[in-house]
Amino acid sequence: MGVEVSLRSVTRKYASAMALDEVSLDVEPGSAVALMGPSGAGKSTLLHLVGAMDPPDAGEIVVDGERVHDLSRRGLDRYRRRIGFVFQRFHLLPALSVLDNVLAPVLPRRVDFDRRARAMELLEAVGLADRASALPSRLSGGQQQRVAIARALIARPPLLLADEPTGNLDSATGHEIVDLLLTLREEHGMTMLMATHNPELAAVCDRVVRMKDGKVVSDERLTPSQDVLDRIGRLG
Repeated sequence: MGVEVSLRSVTRKYASAMALDEVSLDVEPGSAVALMGPSGAGKSTLLHLVGAMDPPDAGEIVVDGERVHDLSRRGLDRYRRRIGFVFQRFHLLPALSVLDNVLAPVLPRRVDFDRRARAMELLEAVGLADRASALPSRLSGGQQQRVAIARALIARPPLLLADEPTGNLDSATGHEIVDLLLTLREEHGMTMLMATHNPELAAVCDRVVRMKDGKVVSDERLTPSQDVLDRIGRLG
C-alpha cells in the first residue's frame, strides 16, 4: 500500500538561489502526482528532499507518519530503503548484467523474499526477462529505463520517485515507460511522485502540481481520458 506524503512550508536554498520557497503539499496514499514546471522550478529539489537525498532548510516533511528531517542516520538509511528511485539518467552498472543490476539494491540486505525470483518477476513485468544476462550496453535507452524501473521496485517500495524518467527517450518510448510506471504503480499500490516537462505524460497521473520559481502555483486533479484508460488496459 502506498504512503501519505506531506510537506509543510518546506524551504531549500542552494548558494544564492531559492530552490523551494515555503512549499506545502499533501499526497494521498496510492496516488500518482506529476510535478510540472520549467527547469529550475524546484521539481527535482522537491523529490530529493522527499527522498532524503537532501535536507530542508526549514519546514516539515512527513512520510507515512515519520518526520523525515528528524530521522537519525540509521533511520534515514532505513527510510531510503523503502523508496524506489527512477532518474532521467539510468545509472545502471555497466559491468553487471541486467539481472544483477536489478538485484544490486537488495544484495547487501536481509530480505524476506527470494531475490532472484523477485528480480525475474519484475523483468518479466517490464518485458525484459529474455535479456536478463545481457549487459546494459547491449540495450536501447528504453530498455535500460525498463531495467531501472525493475531495479527501483525490487524492494517493494511503497513510494516511487521518478525524476524526468523519459527525458532521454523519444516520445513513443517515453509514453511506453510512463504507462508502464503507472500500471506497475497500480498493481503494487505505490504512491508515485513524477517530475516531468511533458503534459502528455503528466496526463496519466491523478494530479498535476505546477511549480515555478520554487513555489507551487497550481494543483489540479485529473480524470483519466479514455485513451489513457485504453492504454493502461492494454498493458495490464
